[in-house]
Amino acid sequence: MTPLLIALGQLVPGMLRWAGSDKAAELADTAMAVAKQVVGTDDDTAALQALQTHPELLVQYQQAMNAVLVAQLDADCKQLESVNTTMRAEAASADPYVRRARPTFMYAMALTWTVQTLGLVLAVLLQPSLGAALLQAAADLTTLWGIALTVVGVAVKARSDDKARALGHDVPTALQSIVRVARKD
Repeated sequence: MTPLLIALGQLVPGMLRWAGSDKAAELADTAMAVAKQVVGTDDDTAALQALQTHPELLVQYQQAMNAVLVAQLDADCKQLESVNTTMRAEAASADPYVRRARPTFMYAMALTWTVQTLGLVLAVLLQPSLGAALLQAAADLTTLWGIALTVVGVAVKARSDDKARALGHDVPTALQSIVRVARKD
């Protein structure tokens, strides 16, 4: 199906904007469905051939896809507006630590991880005979780092949920999210 989608993208270059995005597969499916609808066939190859050989069908297809692309741009704009509103709300917080807590913790973790890794590398280079023991000691820190990264994940998720609720969005529970993902497969 990839050559067909590349060919459709050549007919409507605006589609290529989303080629590497998360929405690429959905847009590709929509593009093929619109092509088959405009041509009046259920065969992908026949739809493509008809669009390439009949200029009037190509114009109809391009007009239909322009509507799809405009809707996609509108959705992207709404998402960017939401992100912008969220960032403004965080920056306008009366409590200065609210604005800095998450970044401070993440920077501290990144610095700690960097120092630990560089120290480990330097120690192994300077004392190769201690390499196995040092690597085992680093491996023993896996639980500690796992907890720290879990804290970051929970903080990010909780803050994202708070922002969504502040914007009036319904935030699904963890179980609802798992069920939604399971249904997509």
